[in-house]
Amino acid sequence: MSGPLLKDKHCVITGAGGSLGSATARRFLEEGACVVLVDLDEPDLDRLGLGTYRDSALTVAADVSDAASTAAYVEAATRRFGEIDVLMSNAGNFGTVAPIDEYPLDVFESVLSVHVRGAFLACQNAVPKMRDGGSIIITSSVAGVTGDPGVYGYITAKHAQVGLMRCLAKELAPRRIRVNTLHPGPIDNSFQKNVEDGFTAATGRDGTEFFNSIIPMGRHASPDEIAASALFLASDMSTFSTGTLHMVDGGMSI
Repeated sequence: MSGPLLKDKHCVITGAGGSLGSATARRFLEEGACVVLVDLDEPDLDRLGLGTYRDSALTVAADVSDAASTAAYVEAATRRFGEIDVLMSNAGNFGTVAPIDEYPLDVFESVLSVHVRGAFLACQNAVPKMRDGGSIIITSSVAGVTGDPGVYGYITAKHAQVGLMRCLAKELAPRRIRVNTLHPGPIDNSFQKNVEDGFTAATGRDGTEFFNSIIPMGRHASPDEIAASALFLASDMSTFSTGTLHMVDGGMSI
């Protein structure tokens, strides 16, 4: 396959202001795509190092858990770049770690609202405006195939995204729209650091050392490594891959 992998493709990425979202946006832009970057606060292209791609990028502030806000960012995307080729539902929050009898209900609901409701609303609004043969990527996690005490909101949400993906994969197969979940392990970024700080506070063990100890490859991933897997799922390299749990976890789920 020669030439840019996403030449003239229109890609929408939620959670684009974070390290994984912005690394994926950069990779998509480098491969010739037009990219809409969506986040709760409008992403700053210069801060993200994407200022040179202004003509190919659109930034939008949106609450992904809100139906009207979701409809608005999808409308803004299609108005600027036309029909959508790739949707990456990547927005997320972590919540907290607590025993079941102490886990705050509002935190549980907030985490599911962003991950599950947000992904559902993204697909519900974007699918009618997608070209046949496109790709939907839902960022789940290694936590979408495992379980840990106290991580009730995040792990429940990440499992639920897999169910959403499987329903969509079957429904959209006649249109040749692939739907897959992307399952990173721990990433070297601020989101994971907050997770590990919470783990340290809850258990007294160093969170970073603990996670490295249970990853066969012995380290965290870089955002660019996960972005490379997102590029595979977004591009025509994955034209016969749908309904899959694409693990990028250094073997953590083995």
